[in-house]
Amino acid sequence: MKKKHLKWIYIVLFLLIVCCGSLLIGSYHLSLDEILLLISGQSTDVMAQQVFYTLRMPRVLMGLLAGMALGVAGAVYQMIFSNPLASPDLTGVASGASLGAALAIVIGAGSAFEMIIGSFVMGLLALLFVILLVKMTGSQHATTYILAGIIISALADASIMIFKYISDPLGELAAIEFWIMGSLSAITLNHMLITFFSMMIPLVLLLLCHRQIVMLSLGDDNARYLGLNAQTFRIAVLLLTTWMVATIVAMTGVISFVGLIAPHIAYLILKKRTGSFLLISGCIGSLIILVGDMLARSLIPGAELPLSILTIFFSTPVFIFWMMKQRGRIQ
Repeated sequence: MKKKHLKWIYIVLFLLIVCCGSLLIGSYHLSLDEILLLISGQSTDVMAQQVFYTLRMPRVLMGLLAGMALGVAGAVYQMIFSNPLASPDLTGVASGASLGAALAIVIGAGSAFEMIIGSFVMGLLALLFVILLVKMTGSQHATTYILAGIIISALADASIMIFKYISDPLGELAAIEFWIMGSLSAITLNHMLITFFSMMIPLVLLLLCHRQIVMLSLGDDNARYLGLNAQTFRIAVLLLTTWMVATIVAMTGVISFVGLIAPHIAYLILKKRTGSFLLISGCIGSLIILVGDMLARSLIPGAELPLSILTIFFSTPVFIFWMMKQRGRIQ
């Protein structure tokens, strides 16, 4: 059996094990036998059915979707910008989507659909401002997009601080603070269904365009030589990733660094950014979020940690490894 097939088997097997473990963990105890009875339809425990199908299963599925979206988005950014530090955070998309969701919380429009609309609109506006800044400079280089994204991210973060300042300390402020740190605790079946349909369209389109994304990673001149309109295609890809990231941010809050470290781990596994790089980056992102969510629910009895705390801790050794590799300390 080829090595790449073995890698896929290991990743899928590990993902299945983590999903099963995540289904077992929670304030309401569910054993493996009870879950098997629920899945086969032989259980008569109404409470167990409600917990499993309304809360536990949607939470695991949301972790899979969120990790897949952020991992793929991070891989796409790093490829089209030819920068290993590129991620939704550095291009202004995540901060813009965060601003839209914070605005929805402050004005009282807190339904799942309204949060997605607010996140997408503000994420799209952030992207449009990035493109406008790039056009004003007259430079189409990848670094120009990243610098413009940093500027827009800073403005969006400052706007969120304003909303936090004027919000109700006992209600809106607490909701914004907890949402900014990311969590899967509020996910229900309705949230998961909305996210699934809103996320799958851009995700599938990005995976289908993997060959063109690889061409764009070779540089604008090489991409044009291969028959690709680099500028137009980059904007189209950014629109798709904005749609995908905004959907996840609206539902789970800001989950830090997943889109940054998942592609690095995928590259360590594949040693290349072609072939199944996007899909494996998404699987690694799902693993990071699911493992983080299990720890968030189990480290402190009776309480739940924000998810970004765990993902930031996960990212630290990856950053150290990458820094040492850049200096030639690790081959």
